[in-house]
Amino acid sequence: MLDRGPSPSAGAGRRRRPLPEPDRIRLTLTDMAYGGQAIGHHEGRVVFVEGGIPGEEVWASVRPRGDYLAGRVEEVIVASPHRVAPPCPYVGACGGCQWQHIAYSHQLALKQRILAEQLRRIGKFNDPPVPPTVPSEPWAYRNHARFSLDREGRLGFVGPGGRRPVAIDRCLIMDEAINRTLAVLQEHHETLTRRAGAALSKSKGSRLHQVAVRYGVATGELLINPDLSRRDVPLASGQSLYHESLLGHRFQVSAASFFQVNTPQAETLVRLVTERLALTGRETVVDAYAGVGTFAALLAGRAARVIAIEESAAAIQDARVNLEGLGNVELIAGKVERVLPQIEEPVDAVILDPPRPGCHAAVLEAIIERAPRRVVYVSCDPATLARDLAVLRDGGYALREALPVDLFPQTYHIEAVVTLDRP
Repeated sequence: MLDRGPSPSAGAGRRRRPLPEPDRIRLTLTDMAYGGQAIGHHEGRVVFVEGGIPGEEVWASVRPRGDYLAGRVEEVIVASPHRVAPPCPYVGACGGCQWQHIAYSHQLALKQRILAEQLRRIGKFNDPPVPPTVPSEPWAYRNHARFSLDREGRLGFVGPGGRRPVAIDRCLIMDEAINRTLAVLQEHHETLTRRAGAALSKSKGSRLHQVAVRYGVATGELLINPDLSRRDVPLASGQSLYHESLLGHRFQVSAASFFQVNTPQAETLVRLVTERLALTGRETVVDAYAGVGTFAALLAGRAARVIAIEESAAAIQDARVNLEGLGNVELIAGKVERVLPQIEEPVDAVILDPPRPGCHAAVLEAIIERAPRRVVYVSCDPATLARDLAVLRDGGYALREALPVDLFPQTYHIEAVVTLDRP
């Protein structure tokens, strides 16, 4: 879902430069970029196109973007054997799914290939150990949606390059509980704008722009924000938190806290990390970027001591609840790059689960200096992962495995569980 961009009044008095007319060109697609676009070449320039698959021959509508071309497939001349008919009527309009036209088995193969290529190109790993992608349930997996409202109050998503939301009736990658909630909101869309505006006066902030819905797959709890009680919507809303359960452990998650959007695959991630840490019960483990305490809570029974580090105030509040009663877990509030270098006791293993920009340089330096025997890095961005792994390699760590895990079917996004050892 893309940002709305500036309001129509922004830059008043300045005319926007019109986009050049697109060119229609014939392409042979040779590869897939991290970002979901198929890659071709035309008159010495690289071309990135939406809606293609490597191996296809297509007609594409493209425009120049600096030293490359970008656009969309308009017609498939020679189709890939992996091309399928997208089941969603909003494909290409809402912007949420980039790969519905690709058979799921081939999506998994592409993610394995893209991760390996990012490690080769950015990290300079000659032959990175990248096993096949761990699959997910390909539909109805998301437990979190953030809907934007159009002028009539209907909910949807802002598509590529668009400013106005594309209203939808059902999202195929959302859990059915979220789709049922969406149906009720759509039935009462007028109360979200016109009647709500009258009821709430013309004060600033009375207009509703977005509605977030989160669902506890294992608990059945819904969190709907903001509070819609004054807008005559027959749904409980405005909750400050909800609960989810992973591998039998109940977690509190506040509205402002991050939690994985694919609950079954979040359990898979925990199992994979646990297996790769290979703890004996005698180790001290640092859980960096601990969030609401997921890894710390589920690993506490396998380690002598767990040190969890988190900077988000909302996540820390949740983690205190989620880690209550676990006497061998210490929760430290602060930035990982400040806290980790100050830990004086020996550390046997580190879990890294940073946000998309990856690890701060000081975090990697602290790991190299303390030299824990094993590092398990959970990444949501292959490019920043490759950059960070190169630093750890140059600091004495050996890359044992970079396992792609599909948390986001029908999209180009790639999660990875990476194991590094100190020889």
